[in-house]
Amino acid sequence: MKSTVETLSPTRVRLAIEVPFVELEPSLKKAYREIGSQVQVPGFRRGKVPTAVIDQRVGRGTVLNEAVQEAIPENILAAVREHDLKTLGRPEVEITEFNDGDSLNFTAEVDVRPEITIPDTSTIEVTVDELQIDDSEIDEQVKNLRERFATLKTVERAAAEGDFVQIDLNATVDGEDVPGGQASNISHEVGSKQLLPGLDEAVVGLSAGEETTFTTQLVGGDFAGRDADVAVTVRTVKEKELPELNDEFAQMASEFDTIEELRGDLRARVTQGKQVEQIYAARDKALAQLVEAAEIPAPEGVVREEVESRKQAMVDQLERIGASMEEYLAAEDKTEEQIDAELTEAATEGVKVQLLLDTLADAEEVQVSDDEFGHEIVHRAQRAGMAPQQYYDQLVRSGAAAAVFGDVRRGKALAAVMERITIKDEAGNPVSLDALRAANEAEHNH
Repeated sequence: MKSTVETLSPTRVRLAIEVPFVELEPSLKKAYREIGSQVQVPGFRRGKVPTAVIDQRVGRGTVLNEAVQEAIPENILAAVREHDLKTLGRPEVEITEFNDGDSLNFTAEVDVRPEITIPDTSTIEVTVDELQIDDSEIDEQVKNLRERFATLKTVERAAAEGDFVQIDLNATVDGEDVPGGQASNISHEVGSKQLLPGLDEAVVGLSAGEETTFTTQLVGGDFAGRDADVAVTVRTVKEKELPELNDEFAQMASEFDTIEELRGDLRARVTQGKQVEQIYAARDKALAQLVEAAEIPAPEGVVREEVESRKQAMVDQLERIGASMEEYLAAEDKTEEQIDAELTEAATEGVKVQLLLDTLADAEEVQVSDDEFGHEIVHRAQRAGMAPQQYYDQLVRSGAAAAVFGDVRRGKALAAVMERITIKDEAGNPVSLDALRAANEAEHNH
C-alpha cells in the first residue's frame, strides 16, 4: 500500500491510497468464503462451492465489491498510522479507480485534531456572582419538609382550597355514561388542578354528603372534544394539618434536636448547592476563555455528526412524551433552521472544548485507572436504571466504551485546570473548590 496526505484545512486532510491487487487477495479469499457459505448450489456442500461457480451465480463484481469494502477501512487505518494522524469522526471515501486485477485507488477525507497551543492555565482569572442566601429560601425548605410530615384530619365544614376531599365522579354526554368516566372514593387535593378542569371550582363550598354538577371538555376517549356533564359527590372533607415548628418537629423530621440546628443544616445544604453552581459557572467561563485564547478551529465533519446526533436525541425525547418536532417548533415559535443554527452553535462550542481538553490530557499525560473508569460505568448505569455489567456490555457492543473512557480522561484534565485557575466573586473574595469536592465525595460514597 502507498499513501499520500494532503492538508485541506487545519482540521481536515485527504488521504490518497493505492493498494496493489496482490494485497487485496486475503480480502478476496474472505469474500469468496463468506458468499460461498451463504449460497446454495445443487451438487455442492454449503461452503464448498468453487469460486468459478460463485462468479457465475452472484457475479465476480459482487465478490470484488465485498473484498474492497473489507479492505478500505484496514488500509485507511494503516495510512493514518503511517502519517501519525489524530483522526476524528468518520472518513468520507471515494473510489477513484479499480478494475479487476489492477490496483485499488481511493481517497479518504477525514477530520483531524488540529495543532493546538494551550495558554498557561494559571493565568486564567474568572469572576462569578456573589453568593447570596435569603432567609426566605430556608423558609421554603422548612415549608417543604413540613408538608412531607403533614397529617389529614376530617372536618365538619365545607371544602376550601388546600383541603383533601374523597369524591365520587360520574361523567355523561347527552345523558349517556362516558366509558371510564365513573370513579368512586378517590382522594383529591382541592386547588391542585390534578383531575378535571372545573372540578376544583365545583367542590369548593361543598360539605360531606353534598353533590353538584359541572361541565368539562373531555380530552380523550370516544367523546374527545365534547362537553361532558360531571356529577360530583363529596364523601368527606379533610384538612391538612402541618406539624408545629418546634424542636419536637426537628427531632421527628431530621437527626437534629432543635429547630435552629435543623435550619442551620438546611442553610448549609443550600449554601453548598449555590457554591457548586458558582464553581460550574467559573468552569464554563474558564473553558470559554481557554478556547478563545487557543483559537481552536472546529472540524466541520465532527460538528455535523454531533448536530445530527443531538437532533436525533431531541426527536427521540419528543416521541417519548408523544410529541413531534413540528409540535415542538410551533410551541417554541421557532423554525427548523433556527433549531439547526442553535444546535450547530452548541455543538461547535462542545467540540472545541473536547479538543482543548484532549490536548490538555495529552500534554499532562493524564491516565485513567480501571477504578475510575469502573466508577463512571456504575454511575451511568444507575442513571440509566441498568445493572453495571449489562450497561458495560451494551457500551462495548455499540462501540461507545472508548467515548466514555475519553469523557473520564477529559474530566480529569478539566479538574486539573480548575485547580490552577483563579476564581473570585464580584466582591473580590476568592472562591474555593471545597464545595465541589465535598459534593463529589458524597456522591462517590453514595
